Amino acid sequence: MPTKDAPPRWDRRMQQRLAHGEAAALGELYDRFATLVRGLAHRVLGDEPAADSLTREVFLRIWENPEAYDPKQGPLRSWVAALTHRLAVQRLRATETAALARGGTGTSEDLERKVHRASVAARADYIVQAMPAPLRAALELAYFERRDYRQTATDLGVTADEARRRLRLGLQLLSTAHDTGSSGAPPEHGGAV
Repeated sequence: MPTKDAPPRWDRRMQQRLAHGEAAALGELYDRFATLVRGLAHRVLGDEPAADSLTREVFLRIWENPEAYDPKQGPLRSWVAALTHRLAVQRLRATETAALARGGTGTSEDLERKVHRASVAARADYIVQAMPAPLRAALELAYFERRDYRQTATDLGVTADEARRRLRLGLQLLSTAHDTGSSGAPPEHGGAV
């Protein structure tokens, strides 16, 4: 039986395959995480071509530096999300700083507020995508369908108490979206790429 601290087998194996230069592993990794990477990049950058470009950059960095991921530090999904977030924030800062230098409106404080808002939104998206399906379903019904906890319970086929529990847990997870530290970045896993 694996220990609680043991990384998932798929994560360990994927890191090993990438380290051996197995192109099929990159394809598998892309199939699994491209939607996540592109979604986070788009949320931070707000631009489809920039998100597509950043998605390519993320997978290129992973391909060129597979040893940067340490399976003992956490799930590969979280590491890929943190890498994406970090690169997207760097690109947003560079783009906005260049715009300010060209005489654009705003200040460096405006830039930092924009980066912070984009970071919180991207982290919230990631949290919702990563949360267990029952919690996500309850939140989606309550917020997108505007159902109260009783209607949510009926739609999900659970008790009202269970619907309230799922909503409470989902909201608690979402509340961590603001816990990004002083840099606005989510917690890092593994080494830098």
